[in-house]
Amino acid sequence: MPATRVPEVDVPFADKWTHFVMFGGFTFLWLCAKPEMKGKQIITLLLIAIVFGVFIEYMQLLLTFLKRSGEVLDGIADALGAVLGVALFYILRQLAN
Repeated sequence: MPATRVPEVDVPFADKWTHFVMFGGFTFLWLCAKPEMKGKQIITLLLIAIVFGVFIEYMQLLLTFLKRSGEVLDGIADALGAVLGVALFYILRQLAN
């Protein structure tokens, strides 16, 4: 959605938290759907999530008519969220066993 239509909230770094949670949810839910994934497949999942996050930010830089801005910190939040999603999946799986 155009940045001008995004509601203002009084939460520090709300945008970064949104990226973090969405990409964490992406990898976590992917692993819930495919819990047999191991090694290279998990690395591939992380790379897909990270490349997708970087791609989105790059497109926001290029497509200025969308009234969005690409930010390096958003890409970092995406990557950290993706890693956390994988870690959370395996932590919860260990606790369940």
